[in-house]
Amino acid sequence: MNHKQLELPLFTKLQTFQDKNPISFHVPGHKNGSVFPHQAKGTFQSILKYDMTELNGLDDLHAPSEVIKEAEELAQDYFNSKHTFFLVGGSTVGNLAMLLATCQGGDHIIVQRNCHKSIVNGLELCGAKPIFITPEYEEALERYTSPSVATLQEALHRYPDAKAVVLTYPDYFGRTYSIKEMIDLIHSYEIPVLVDEAHGVHFSLGSPFPPSALELGADVVVHSAHKMAPAMTMSSYLHVNSMLVSEDKIAHYLQILQSSSPSYPLMASLDIARYFLANITKEELEEIKESVAYVRDIFERSDIWNVLPISEKDDFLKITLHVKHQYAANEVTRIFEENQIYPELTTHNQILFIHGLAPFNEDRRLKNAIKSVNEQLKNNENHATIDISKQFPKKIQELDLSYTTMNKLKIIEVPYEEGIGHISAESIIPYPPGIPFLLKGERITEAHFKALAEMTEQGIRLQQRNRERIKIYRHKGDQLS
Repeated sequence: MNHKQLELPLFTKLQTFQDKNPISFHVPGHKNGSVFPHQAKGTFQSILKYDMTELNGLDDLHAPSEVIKEAEELAQDYFNSKHTFFLVGGSTVGNLAMLLATCQGGDHIIVQRNCHKSIVNGLELCGAKPIFITPEYEEALERYTSPSVATLQEALHRYPDAKAVVLTYPDYFGRTYSIKEMIDLIHSYEIPVLVDEAHGVHFSLGSPFPPSALELGADVVVHSAHKMAPAMTMSSYLHVNSMLVSEDKIAHYLQILQSSSPSYPLMASLDIARYFLANITKEELEEIKESVAYVRDIFERSDIWNVLPISEKDDFLKITLHVKHQYAANEVTRIFEENQIYPELTTHNQILFIHGLAPFNEDRRLKNAIKSVNEQLKNNENHATIDISKQFPKKIQELDLSYTTMNKLKIIEVPYEEGIGHISAESIIPYPPGIPFLLKGERITEAHFKALAEMTEQGIRLQQRNRERIKIYRHKGDQLS
């Protein structure tokens, strides 16, 4: 056992500080929880005393030299990285920082098309010219997963000057792929590999989980600690593991992008999450595996869906229900939520449930919810399906306009159907998972229009301010119907 991993430096420091009953003549304004509405005080009291600022002895996230530095070094030791940064702006801020540290305006960068919206936002911020590589559509799963090695090879052949390649691993459903082969191929061009591994912080536990991209040689890896480990929402790690990307540049952009008053409860929860992962035993992992098998068995007790099987490529904590075509996935989710059971994600045909890193003990309530679904949907109704298999017709795709050009054009808003053939001035994002269906700077096709109409009809939540109209760029001489 690595005895260093039994330490909780930042959390312990905050505890010790509060044990001395300090008097606050500093920010934040709740004054260690003493200034707070009585209706909420009881709920928030225990956490407010840890909501401190950069006082002597509590260090500074943007120039750590004491207890935060010690906590980051313990994370670095556990994850086996060259350097690990604590993030208090979620994986979003890590994705933005790694892009800004590697690309400048006009640079080519190869990007997996089904990436998170934060990657697309980072591309816009740095003004790069993205080359999107399309993921393969897996018929057995009825969804897009990851690009092929052949598609990546072709993109590298066409754009050997690319400043980086950005990959997403695993996908939202926990499916991994042969990323080691891709990393080795990319490195043969001396190009850094940036990986959004938001859903894979627990891959650090090793088998039976898939390997982490960090272990497999990626240059920068971002982990959402809060997604699968016991950390507070917005708590993430950024790991640098290479000389191909400047650690100093990443630190510079994190200082720009992250708050100058970072949350100590969030940072302490990163300390706690690392401790938790480092000290899980083999016996506890076996109990979790048995619990997942039991929960999967409970889900099998319905004819309304199939529980997708898991393979060595899958995170076994992710349980995906593939809803049969005669039923609406959003209706199934509605009934689950009426029974106070909330899945992570619902698409047009699949529902994702995430098992935690501890045995599940609410089996009675889950069984009752499934019984309720079965009873309410026992009369089959024909249900329209969405064919997404041809959503990405091009294996390798550039945007139709550069970000520089987009910034100079007039934007107008038109009904969806009138936007066909024009270039979108906004990204349309089903959320979750936060993967843009239509990109800003991409030409709108009839296929886009049809699929978006079907998504809206089926109640899929879209991150878009106006659901009836779409923003497009107006070129001189454009003909609008």
